[in-house]
Parts: sequence; structure tokens; C-alpha cells
Amino acid sequence: MTTRRLVQIRRIYDDPTPQDGTRVLVDRLWPRGVSKTRAHLDEWCKQIAPSTELRTWYGHDPELFDEFARRYREELTNPDRAEALAHLRELAGQNKLTLLTGTKSTDISEAAVLADLVAQQGRSPRK
Repeated sequence: MTTRRLVQIRRIYDDPTPQDGTRVLVDRLWPRGVSKTRAHLDEWCKQIAPSTELRTWYGHDPELFDEFARRYREELTNPDRAEALAHLRELAGQNKLTLLTGTKSTDISEAAVLADLVAQQGRSPRK
């Protein structure tokens, strides 16, 4: 049986709420205009972010999201990224997890791909 974990995605620019649980930034680059104090982060998991090459290729073009997600899931099989994904799953198993990103469209971001993978326990990054 698959257990659905409590994972949500929010923009780092939004004010934190008590319902956020553990707050983890999943972007490789620190978001502009946000101080570390204002971010209220529990962790910055930049090692799980997509490669610079993939991020640059994608450019948050909605038409490329499905292919981006496929390529990103493939990158998540890399040992360092797979370890980071396991860590996020562990955090989600302990408390509600909020994945934070600086992108405007959270539904087509790496955080959306991660939230799907983290929420489904025991699933490998490849679909």
C-alpha cells in the first residue's frame, strides 16, 4: 500500500505559516530579495536542484515541462541527488513538508516534480 505524505509547494516570497511544517528550499540559487532571516528555512537542499544545463534548457517553458520532469527524474537517480531525495522523504515522514522555490509558476517547477516523488513513499524517481 502506498502512503501519501503531506507535502506542499510554496514560493519562498510568501510569508511562512504555522501549517508549513518543515520548510526546505529546493532551488540551487538563492532567491533574489529574500534574506535568510525572512526565509524561515529549516534547510536549503540545493544539491537536489536540477543541473544548470537542464534548468537553462527548460527555462520554465510550460510546453517543455513534461520533458523537463522526465529528464529531472533521471537526474534524481544520481547518487547525491538520490540521497537528497531520500532525505526529503524522511523529513516528510516526520512532519508536514513544504518545498520552497523562487519560481513564479510552482506547478511547473522542480518543486512540483519533487513533491510528487516525495509524497509517494517507496517510488523510484523514474516513472
